[in-house]
Amino acid sequence: MTGTTAAWHARIRCGREVGAGFLVTERLLLTCAHVVVRHDTEPVTVSFPGHRDLGDLTARVVDRGPWREESDDRGDLVVLELARKVPVRPAVFAPPGAAHHAPELVAYGFPSRLDDGVLATYRAVPGPLIADEWMQLEALTAHGQTLVGGFSGAAVTLRDHSVVGMVVSTTGSHVGRMLPVEVMARYWKGLGDLMPAPRPGPDTGRLETLLRRAERVRPDCDPNRLYASAVDLFAPQPERPFTSLRQAAEYVRTEVPDLAAEDRFADGLQRVLDEWTAGHPRHAPGPRGAAPAPGHRFADDRHPGHPHPADGHTARPRTSGGPRHEPAGRAPRGPAGASAPAPGPSWAPIVVELVRSGAGPDQVTVDVSAYRGGHRRPVGTRRLPQDAVRSYVQDRVDEAFNHLDRDAEALITFVLPAEWLNEPVAHWACSAYDSTPLGCAHPLVVAERARHRSGRLRHELTKRWQELDGASAVRLHRVECGTRENSRSLRPRLRDAALTGFAAPPAAVKEHFETGLHLPVPVLLWRRSDCPDDDHGNHHADRGGPCAGTAFLDRLTESVDGVPPAELPRRILDLREEAYAADDPEGHWAREVQLLWDDPRCFLEPAACLHSPVAPIG
Repeated sequence: MTGTTAAWHARIRCGREVGAGFLVTERLLLTCAHVVVRHDTEPVTVSFPGHRDLGDLTARVVDRGPWREESDDRGDLVVLELARKVPVRPAVFAPPGAAHHAPELVAYGFPSRLDDGVLATYRAVPGPLIADEWMQLEALTAHGQTLVGGFSGAAVTLRDHSVVGMVVSTTGSHVGRMLPVEVMARYWKGLGDLMPAPRPGPDTGRLETLLRRAERVRPDCDPNRLYASAVDLFAPQPERPFTSLRQAAEYVRTEVPDLAAEDRFADGLQRVLDEWTAGHPRHAPGPRGAAPAPGHRFADDRHPGHPHPADGHTARPRTSGGPRHEPAGRAPRGPAGASAPAPGPSWAPIVVELVRSGAGPDQVTVDVSAYRGGHRRPVGTRRLPQDAVRSYVQDRVDEAFNHLDRDAEALITFVLPAEWLNEPVAHWACSAYDSTPLGCAHPLVVAERARHRSGRLRHELTKRWQELDGASAVRLHRVECGTRENSRSLRPRLRDAALTGFAAPPAAVKEHFETGLHLPVPVLLWRRSDCPDDDHGNHHADRGGPCAGTAFLDRLTESVDGVPPAELPRRILDLREEAYAADDPEGHWAREVQLLWDDPRCFLEPAACLHSPVAPIG
């Protein structure tokens, strides 16, 4: 929440009282009346953490609600006017009622000794307003920042930073209160001109019409996939897979708090029906009650001898009688006679994305998802202390396999920040009951988070991978142990490289590694531990060979020679298994190998969108 997106957050001081506020016009701010209760005798100063160059600004109270220090807490709102206009884009308001169905709300406050502010994440408790005035807030987790002194007057926002209310009660516990925008407008008429019109609810009649049409024409549609495409990462997940479109629709109606999800579900079903009837004209909408065409089944119709979603298995898309579902990673087929991009590897990725949370130095946000038929299916998202991440990942990865086709080959992909790329995730045990390293049980790769999300690099990487589809093998470009090559001179050498191997971990060759990372080099490999030798790269008779880093590159070159880049995850799996089975696993060279492998065609949808419940403040 930095830069122009949320620069309108303000710190308010009046005498010894400190609170928060937010800019709503070029000169006007809103805050709590109790924050500036001494404004008649003490100056009111305003500062913007996102615009420190403005310094401390003076302000005066120009309008207020009925709150008084000696009375009850109703109408705890004032309007402040700055002495001059400021070059800060004001806050934007969400439509009235938007807070009721939001999975997450964020407040930006200024507790003692935190002049730059801190974030707290809460949710609105469903139900009526307390005393027709306040909405109750409850913390999302027991570990995050609570609403303490300094949060009074803080804007409460949705993920898009639009304002839904203002914090008025800071108990220091995991429960608080806010004034929703529709109540704030009672006390300041000018707010009505700044608020958008109420957002209409979902068109339930439209969805019911589409469901009845689907029951007539029976399209080949997986209700679980349709549900996943309609909801966000924070939506509830059903205990068992859906067995019909109507069951999925009822779950969206009754269990998903996001009102827009119902419309998205209807939009998706509309597309499915339109595509299905276009390819099957005899199944175009007919008279109500028409019998379904013979030979076409609902996704939940049971086939003898095949697993069924209700039995805990996800049904595989059928390959006849309906639209073709391409395997994950394969380019869509074009019209007959049209040229199509060369197909990529048929991996079914299970993506584990980790990012440090702004809630605290020990907090990590974890997102796990699975790809089936090229579509991402959320499995679980949670913010956790670092020491709880591994067990959560083990459980969610195990659960993610339930979302894959039975004959799919899983590719476990850890999407990590650059500073965590060297983490030994391949050595994490499969579970608390199975000590087999995850990287010895399945192909496992890492990807760098910024690169994984960069539209520019993914465009270039897609072109590079298409060029490599016809290559039987490529040469490994080596960055030698103890290299003194200038990282800038490395760029032209790596610009056309398909594979680059480093004799040392990223931190030891930071500039050289970043060069490979920021160029569209499809595959990067490296040795996880640094070379202990002082005289790098040279052969020493007394040691019986070259230094450890050079020896690693020599063995790596031999091992990947003749292997197509698309097959490298399998080849590295073989090497990890070889090291695990060796008499001296710790001393086996392949135990140290880390593989960054990222073919964008395996992720046909946008990269898994990890939203940190508390974004870092920078």
